Amino acid sequence: MIVLLRSSYVELTAERLCLRPPKRSDYREWAELRQSSRDFLQPWEPKWEDDHLSKAAFDRRVKCARKSIREQTAFPFLLVRRNDDVIVGGLTLDNVRFGPSQSAILGYWVGGNHARKGYMSEAIGAVVHYAFNELELSRLEAACLASNNPSRRLLERCGFKYEGVAQSYLQIAGIWQNHVLYAYMRTDRRGHTDAG
Repeated sequence: MIVLLRSSYVELTAERLCLRPPKRSDYREWAELRQSSRDFLQPWEPKWEDDHLSKAAFDRRVKCARKSIREQTAFPFLLVRRNDDVIVGGLTLDNVRFGPSQSAILGYWVGGNHARKGYMSEAIGAVVHYAFNELELSRLEAACLASNNPSRRLLERCGFKYEGVAQSYLQIAGIWQNHVLYAYMRTDRRGHTDAG
């Protein structure tokens, strides 16, 4: 894995993917992928705002991504296929906490036509490596709806372990819903000790 780090830019490389922050020129492709995947994504995501797919909202995302990376509070990435520069999804290492916690929360999405092709496994592997070896975090957390079996299997394949249920954890599709919680620890007495 290659890590390119500047004050407001981090780029990670996986086998088939480049993980990089969004840039304004990504807007059209990002919006088309999100729009074409709307029915696939919306059951698992917070309710989309009316301007979710607008250029202005995307520009705000880009600005927020730069600020978050500069301040090391979050690392938002687009997943871009290396062989043809096609955006296949997104992943964010969010709520990054240093000090005694040394932890972060992982969130992700993939376009419907790119699902179940192994892209997200690659992306999570690259981010886990970056989080543990470059940021020196100790714990990564992720949550998904209990009924989202593909997401649960993905997390388990990537080394995350089930920790329990959080009641009314997030508003998904406009409704407060319970989520299953997973964690991946750099040193895990539950059996997994390799940070990848």
